[in-house]
Amino acid sequence: MTLRTLDSLGSLAGKRVIVRCDLNVPVKDGVITDDGRVRASLPTLNALINQGARVVVISHLGRPDGAPDTKYTLEPVAQRLSELLGKPVVFAHDTVGQAAQDAVGGLEDGDVALLENLRFNPGETSKDEAERRGFAERLAAFGDAFVSDGFGVVHRKQASVYDLAELLPSAAGLLIQTELEVLDKLTENPERPYTVVLGGSKVSDKLGVIGHLLPRVDTLLIGGGMLFTFLKAQGHAVGSSLLEEDQLDTVRGYLKKADELGVTIVLPTDVVVASKFGADADVVITAADAIEETPFGASGLGLDIGPETAKAFAEIIVASNTVFWNGPMGVFELAPFAEGTRAVAAALTEVDGLGVVGGGDSAAAVRALGFSDDQFGHISTGGGASLEFLEGKRLPGLEVLGWS
Repeated sequence: MTLRTLDSLGSLAGKRVIVRCDLNVPVKDGVITDDGRVRASLPTLNALINQGARVVVISHLGRPDGAPDTKYTLEPVAQRLSELLGKPVVFAHDTVGQAAQDAVGGLEDGDVALLENLRFNPGETSKDEAERRGFAERLAAFGDAFVSDGFGVVHRKQASVYDLAELLPSAAGLLIQTELEVLDKLTENPERPYTVVLGGSKVSDKLGVIGHLLPRVDTLLIGGGMLFTFLKAQGHAVGSSLLEEDQLDTVRGYLKKADELGVTIVLPTDVVVASKFGADADVVITAADAIEETPFGASGLGLDIGPETAKAFAEIIVASNTVFWNGPMGVFELAPFAEGTRAVAAALTEVDGLGVVGGGDSAAAVRALGFSDDQFGHISTGGGASLEFLEGKRLPGLEVLGWS
């Protein structure tokens, strides 16, 4: 089976096409702070507009728990989408109610409407199949065809991701196609040397990825909060740094397996240790095996990889032909602990091959640190979906589109 694409839907001129985007962007005081996911949706939307389709965009934002909450309204997204498309976007203040019916009913060829946050309706994420299906049927009444283009949600069996694709002629959008092409290159015959850089707070979030990719990679670089569980597994004291005691045996198993496979796991040789969690903390740089020998003793917190490690990681990344990076190297939101993440991002821009930023916090980090999307081979919009794909898991939102 192969993925159904836009071409499989035939001519969409004059037809109402529901597009499931992932417009789950960070919003502060009504202002979008990172519009990357909105911009990522543009190729598919413009392709449909240019065909003369009547485009009905649907998405979620945040976790409003099945009820309307102004904190999670998509209205700022409608405004930004209008600016980026260069045309008005009609915003409906409900999901399947009168406002949505009026917005969809008033569309002409090439027009665009955005419905309110899908998760304001409990049917969107319901575990009750009948409730979920009922909501999907009400959404399906707005369309003649369905295009799934929210890669960040394809690992969810939700009304707008799974059920809607069964109720209408359906296909994947251009964003999902691109994501799959890139992820396929990371799992099937990647160009070598192949390096994976993993960070973020928890080892447990990345266990499946480590297990699935370990036989496929040449080098694995470990940073972020998860590095302290690796250091502890090797017998080093880590002070008050983030630690998952219950994962120590699992990590030791991965270190052993890597050695058997001839895969190099590179752990930090130095770390940035703070007196407390905060931008105003006292900070020292110390060897990774001497965290408790700082003036802070056992209360010291490791919050970033050190400059020696950052330089070593960057050299390995630049020398690679394929690089996948998921998870910041430190608490990049606080200036004293952002340099490790900055170094990895800068190195990734110099990869003479495929350099992939794996969505989620990594994508937020590179933008927050002043990098632009076009400096990288690919910035995934997937986050959790990307990781589940790389774990080899089945993704219901793709299977319903013919992917296997």
